[in-house]
Amino acid sequence: MSDLSSGLVDRLRGLFETADYTVDGVAERLGSRANAALARNETTLAYRRTSGGDPLDTLIRLFLLQRPVPGSLLDKEILHELLALGIIVAQGDEVVAAIDVRPFAEDDRAWWVVADPTPGLDGRRAPIRSDYVLGIAPASLSLVKLTVPLKVESALDLGTGCGIQALHLSERANHIVATDVNPRALQLTRWTAALNRVELDVRDGSLYEPVEGQRFDLIVSNPPYVIAPPSDGKLTYRETGFVGDAVVEQLVRQAPQHLTDGGWCQLLANWTCVRGQDWQERIAGWTGDRSSWAVQREQLDPAEYVELWLRDAGLHGRPEYTQRYDEWLAWLDDQQVEAIGMGWITLHNVPGTTDAEAWPYEIEQPIGPHVLHRFQRQEGVPDDLTGLHLKLADDVVQETAGPPGAEDPATIVLRRQRGMRRAEQADTVLAGFVGACDGDLTTGQILDALATILDRDNLYAEYLPQIRNLVVEGFLDY
Repeated sequence: MSDLSSGLVDRLRGLFETADYTVDGVAERLGSRANAALARNETTLAYRRTSGGDPLDTLIRLFLLQRPVPGSLLDKEILHELLALGIIVAQGDEVVAAIDVRPFAEDDRAWWVVADPTPGLDGRRAPIRSDYVLGIAPASLSLVKLTVPLKVESALDLGTGCGIQALHLSERANHIVATDVNPRALQLTRWTAALNRVELDVRDGSLYEPVEGQRFDLIVSNPPYVIAPPSDGKLTYRETGFVGDAVVEQLVRQAPQHLTDGGWCQLLANWTCVRGQDWQERIAGWTGDRSSWAVQREQLDPAEYVELWLRDAGLHGRPEYTQRYDEWLAWLDDQQVEAIGMGWITLHNVPGTTDAEAWPYEIEQPIGPHVLHRFQRQEGVPDDLTGLHLKLADDVVQETAGPPGAEDPATIVLRRQRGMRRAEQADTVLAGFVGACDGDLTTGQILDALATILDRDNLYAEYLPQIRNLVVEGFLDY
């Protein structure tokens, strides 16, 4: 496939802008019901709403609904160039889209993203081609929201796919390298970049091979992390020839060699929970002495995991489904896999320790600012807390429970409304301490006062570790 010429880019952008082929323009044309149905991969309502035949209707039907449109509805020059590039294909007097070009908006920025067509529209689900290039998906958007909000000189989008991460990095990095092992993905990323007038250094290769000897301030990756047996039928966008979770392990282990001092690596990941091993200790072994945080958002048993990804590949109900199911499950059992964790890993290239935890609960989005602030607190809180003037964060609420009329509550819970939205159980001493944190007295003064009031010995040994945790998790500011 050839690159988009500057002339075609200008003509396409002009067409899209004039037709209002944008997120808002499409939403207004389709209306809420048709938009909601399209999000469920149902196109009938949207098809009925686009019967006028104007340029916006044509673009919606062609790219978003994957329906044929009369070739006469497209500008002749654009039509011929799109046909020559294989973006659309002729079917008599009509044309159909072989590539998906769709509007995308984030905050105050609007883009168009080039990828392969959405599978499963109106139940038309066929097996996906092995070099399929996934478009805007929930996983890719979750990585966008996870990325720390920093302006950097250089960034690496490793496993770029359709280039959605690179688009977002263009807002915060002066130089961006995008890599992938799939030549088709590299081509569509180039088209995405050209259409949005974003400069990318696009390179072919696996893991860090294309950037050997280079260091970056920020590395992001939504890698092909699906844990599957070696197979000729693997899908490049989600699977590799690596065994188990080795691709994620290598990305994490090698990250410090490709980060500047104080640089960041953030990636989505699946990892195996192996019989007789602690998954948290395994990940801590990957991150070594670097400051890191791994969060398991979900854990599936092997059968659930296999079913999820066979459906994703469009194999549910097909003749090969049962055989693939049995082979995959048997392979996981041979690997001693008792569950698969799904989540994210952030590595900050400074000395530190690894926190690895399961957190399946609702979180605030975007979570990136909270991730950055948590690392700053984890790495920056002084060893001696007693001289700090702490203040209760404004999003913390206290919940109590117990029998009616009881003098003291049976349980006290401190709950944050932002970030990870954590809840921490507290006794009356810790709750009293937190209630006194208005920035006036020091930590030591409050603990000494509580010890006197409660006629308790020195409270430091028992409560300073709990107070430190509340500071790290953002319940208390300093």
